[in-house]
Parts: sequence; structure tokens; C-alpha cells
Amino acid sequence: MDNVKTYENAIEIRNLTKKYDGFTLDKVSFDVPKGSIMGFIGQNGAGKTTTINSLLNIINWDSGEIRLLGQEMPEHEFEVKEQISAIFDVLPFNDDLSAKQLTRIMRGIWKEWDEDTFLNYLERFQLPFKKKFGQFSKGMKMKLQIAAGLSHNAKLLIMDEATTGLDPVVRNEILDIFLEYLQDENNSILMSSHITSDLEKIADMVTFIDKGRILLTGIKDEILDNHGVVKCSKKDFRDFEREDYISARVTDFGAEVMVNDRSKAAKKYSGAVIDKTTLEEIMLFYVNRDRTQWS
Repeated sequence: MDNVKTYENAIEIRNLTKKYDGFTLDKVSFDVPKGSIMGFIGQNGAGKTTTINSLLNIINWDSGEIRLLGQEMPEHEFEVKEQISAIFDVLPFNDDLSAKQLTRIMRGIWKEWDEDTFLNYLERFQLPFKKKFGQFSKGMKMKLQIAAGLSHNAKLLIMDEATTGLDPVVRNEILDIFLEYLQDENNSILMSSHITSDLEKIADMVTFIDKGRILLTGIKDEILDNHGVVKCSKKDFRDFEREDYISARVTDFGAEVMVNDRSKAAKKYSGAVIDKTTLEEIMLFYVNRDRTQWS
């Protein structure tokens, strides 16, 4: 197990390809550095779940390489999965089970299952010990998954739209738990979501995927610093060269132009006011990049 401790990236994906009828995950490549939270952003149907299912070997990919916690997949799948927690937007446990029954089951599944840690999370989340899961709300079910996922000494947390449909109070509570989990620099998170405001709060890195292709990957703060929105008249927009912007939202009242190099744009288009942007805006302008102008 010594080689598991020496990896630099919790996840390494190289040229991952999976073809379906009508959709292709097309040579996806990105890294999740150990000790970081990677926000995996894209519209529904962009390829986030296909990528995650490939990582977990739930589906067979056509080509490419995947390393988790320094180990090749799927060759070391069982060894690696001892150290991974996967959390989805639907509870994977039977509705007739209770937390009391679940901890007995988990004891037989995970070598490092820690019942005390699980019970502490149940108490913190105010989750009943004997109530059947079928009577839990969506928020309670998500908290239960997280409590179970963080109770077997997992080094990598993989989440697919785990906070979708939860109210802001519950989401904030869960995000705080993730930040606590990252206090251990050996722990890492890949968090797929289209709720970009959550990722702006906690992510160190972000990766944008659209139509099966990676558009952008890197340090969140650098991506936000480099991108900006120029608000100008339709007349001034005509002065922009196509290579200098991602796309532009044009209306009768003017244009909003997304640039990916604020300093270059400020020099070239002196006098232009370049506003700061958000991950949601960046995603929106990239998704519309082939249209040049949209409204």
C-alpha cells in the first residue's frame, strides 16, 4: 500500500473516450490534485455522469487511461475502491433499512468501517437511528449517504449532483462538512454539479465539460480572474476581433462579451469596462461559443 501514499493526483484521466449512439465522451483529460476539491461543471447531458461512471468502472470505456489514488484502473479496482466514497443524488440503500441495520451491513463491507464516526455524523445531522430510510426527506437521505461515505476512512470522495434539489441551509451544512474533510491534506473531492454557486464557495479547481468535451480546466481563482465580461454598445462590439472573445450576448440594448484574457482585452480595447464574472456566466458563454452572437 506504500505506493498509494506517494501519488500527487487523486485522479488522473487521459484521453477518456466512450461512444454511445448520439453521444461521445471525447478524449476527456484532467487531473484532481491530492488535497483539493475539483468542481466538475456542465449542463445536464454534458458527460459528467458518463465520466464518473467510467472512473468507478460502472461502465466500460472505449479507450483512455484512468488512475485513482495512484493506481491504474480497472486493474486495481477493488483495492482502490476500499478508499473511495461515491455519493449520488439517489439513495442507494433499501428504503426498508434503518441506520442501525446499515451499520451492521457496512461493518461487513468496509475493512475500516468506523461505527463511532458514523454515529457521530448521525447525531450531528440529527438523523434517527431506527427510522426506516423510506421515511427520510431528500435532505436526510443525502446526509445519510455522506455520513456513511465518510465513516470508512475514504481518501477520495466522488459526488454526482449530490446537492441538487436540497434547500440552501442543508447545502451549506453539507459544504461545511466537505471543507472539514479536506482539512486532512490526503483527502480529495471530485464534485460534479450544475449548481455553480456551491462550487464557487468551496472548489479549488474547476473543469468545464460540454457535449462530451473538456472546454476548460484549472485553478478556480485563476479562471475567474482571467475571464471577464465587457459591456458595450452594439457599435463598439463590431470592433472586437473573433479571436479575442468566447461568445457575445447581443440584445437591442447592447452587447455583453466574454473574454478569457482580461489584461489583453484591456490593452487592446482601451476604455472598455471589463466586469468580473462567475462560473455560471463562464459556463453559459462557453456553451454558446459556436454561435458567436446569441441573446
